[in-house]
Amino acid sequence: MQHALFLPPYGELADPRALMDLASGAEAAGWDGIFLWDHVLRAATEPPEVADPWIALAAIATATTSLRLGPMITPLARRRPQKVAREAVTLDHLSGGRLTLGLGLGVASYGELSRFGEITDPSERGDILDEGAALLDALWSGEEVHHDGAHFRADGVRYLPRPVQRPRVPLWFAVTTNATRPVRRAARYDGVFPIGFDLDGFARVLDLVRTERGSLDGFDVAIVAGPGVDVAAHVARGATWAMWQFRPGATVGDVAAFLAGGPRDDARRR
Repeated sequence: MQHALFLPPYGELADPRALMDLASGAEAAGWDGIFLWDHVLRAATEPPEVADPWIALAAIATATTSLRLGPMITPLARRRPQKVAREAVTLDHLSGGRLTLGLGLGVASYGELSRFGEITDPSERGDILDEGAALLDALWSGEEVHHDGAHFRADGVRYLPRPVQRPRVPLWFAVTTNATRPVRRAARYDGVFPIGFDLDGFARVLDLVRTERGSLDGFDVAIVAGPGVDVAAHVARGATWAMWQFRPGATVGDVAAFLAGGPRDDARRR
């Protein structure tokens, strides 16, 4: 089991220098990863300061040597795959092959999509995610890509350099509902991040992944860890990463005090 800090880069945590210091401290304390929420707009009741996670992760990469890092999760529906592909490879090289890219539909909460004229229909965003993820994978291959889809086009382009990690930067997909489509999508790639499930629901997600893949071998399963979460029970069912989540409004001091004790399978820590 591996343990990561899962931080919203808001308020005090919107300071990239503070995130660098926290990441360095986490690495020294034996943590395995640090992942940042990817949002551009949040609720009026939350801190108004919001950092760009990709820029912050680049800073974190320069301050650490072993932590796995990444955005968790980035919605392709409000991004362009050709830009994400370049950003991800650059961050993968900067970090020496430590990037994990979390992808998902994103959320329409707080007007984060509608107030910028983005697509809000979840089915259409799912179509965009499917096509965009496949295009990312193709662009990272180093081969010439010819793609003419419903949402994206790549007309005879070749992307170099390739990622440090092979066959690609690991792709984890968020799953937030009981629908099977998101789980089947995740099973085609490298990991799944079920959010908002009880233990039985979590087990059903992994049962479907096993059906799709044949096993969980070589596949990562992340959980949101925190108060009331039985980490050991999730590990017994197949979890490989505990993402110790902080909520908006968490301070630098909150995170520093928590990470200092190092990781362990004990949800009572918070």
